[in-house]
Amino acid sequence: MTPRPPLDPRLTEQRNPATAEIDRLSALEIARIINLEDQKVAPAVAAQIDAVARAIEFAEAAFRKGGRLIYVGAGTSGRLGVLDASEMPPTYGIDPQMVQGIIAGGYTALLNAVEGAEDSREAGCEEMDAREVGPNDFIFGIAASGSTPYVHGALTRAKQRGARTGFLLCTHPDEWMLQVYDVVIAVLVGPEVVTGSTRMKAGTATKLVLNMVTTGAMIRLGKVYGNLMIDLRATNEKLRDRSERILMETLDLEREPARALLKASGGSVKLAMVMQWTGADRERASAELARHGGRVGEVLKESRAR
Repeated sequence: MTPRPPLDPRLTEQRNPATAEIDRLSALEIARIINLEDQKVAPAVAAQIDAVARAIEFAEAAFRKGGRLIYVGAGTSGRLGVLDASEMPPTYGIDPQMVQGIIAGGYTALLNAVEGAEDSREAGCEEMDAREVGPNDFIFGIAASGSTPYVHGALTRAKQRGARTGFLLCTHPDEWMLQVYDVVIAVLVGPEVVTGSTRMKAGTATKLVLNMVTTGAMIRLGKVYGNLMIDLRATNEKLRDRSERILMETLDLEREPARALLKASGGSVKLAMVMQWTGADRERASAELARHGGRVGEVLKESRAR
């Protein structure tokens, strides 16, 4: 007998033959099969690495023009966008406006389902107008199924307002998406363990991609030196200790000189490093850093050349 074609062409809505009898398995067997399915996520992301790199470049370009990276999603996709955005200020010391997360139904939808919110293209459009999206911004839509009206409405309006647009999905994109959006990232993780439960593999893939986009953009902006987070401010005891240890390691200082240098820099690790390398005061070090696009490594390179 010829296998019946799937009733829905979207990968996220298809049944996974590997888990067709998962309801009869033991706890250990369930854990094993979920783990096996999860192992498909990283290779699926790797297959889209060029598109991810373009998204990083678009985010960096937006930031350098004073614009924003704004995620737009619904349900799990929206929550993951809000999560990634919320982690940027404490991790990299940026203004909370630089990376924003919008979820259909508003912040109520973070904890509770808001019925029908994702079905309104108009609501997505209105959100772009309310945030005065413009040419300096990068609007990144997230919809595992690829079909969420709210997200496409937001991206359409963002495009009309001159913004760059990106789209992340976990099924095959329609041809029009590739033509309309500036970058499309299609992470094909396959059908879920539980049919349609995109908080699983699709959600994991989404978090990996969003982490890569924001982390990559922050690195490009000079907020990392080597693999150290250096664009942080010592606002509490834990961060003061971390800041001092970074200065001790990168500048070969003892604790007390590192502490004094951090104080002189106003609690900024980046400025402290530039001050030490160039012999400049805080104001001149800040100007030097700005001249190099915020990249401490470039300041060090030039300082050594001198």
